[in-house]
Amino acid sequence: MNTPRLFRSAGLLLMAALLMAAPACKSGKSTTAGTKVKQPFTGGKYESDNRWFRGTGQGASVKQNIARSKADLDAKNQLAGQVGTNMRAVTDQYLGETGNANAADVADKFQTLVREVMSTELADLRKIGEEFYLNEETGQYTAYVAYEIKKNAMFRFMKKQARTSDKIDDLTRKKIEEILDEEIRKTEEEGE
Repeated sequence: MNTPRLFRSAGLLLMAALLMAAPACKSGKSTTAGTKVKQPFTGGKYESDNRWFRGTGQGASVKQNIARSKADLDAKNQLAGQVGTNMRAVTDQYLGETGNANAADVADKFQTLVREVMSTELADLRKIGEEFYLNEETGQYTAYVAYEIKKNAMFRFMKKQARTSDKIDDLTRKKIEEILDEEIRKTEEEGE
């Protein structure tokens, strides 16, 4: 019996067995924190940028329509938070630069306007993705949605709302329109 040939054959068999067993291993990376989960609507395409506000949401329920409603609410709340944060920063910067005597009043009215706008149905809000998953064991649906709205469309809508609001005096309305005009100009320049 030729011993080197036997070892070579055994080595080839072992290597073949390992290659066949490798695909059976889990593809997700597992750590002490758990297994990494890939969710729909993640990555740069679904994140806000200089031209778009984007929001994603997730909802779970044993009823598919309730799961969808929860996901919609989650995504829209995310959008509202982004718009609110963006407008607070813009307002603070603008009012800091102008040194306006009634800056606090303008900022308060602006934030009220943002809340009112976000509580209305936005015409330019687009659903860019929706997926459903059913857990067969629990009978629970999980819905994922993604929305986007152009920043300049949002700013124009806010400007329109400011013009028609009876809660805003003329001086404050003028300041709000100046702020929004500047933001519209910036998004149009960045979009070119």
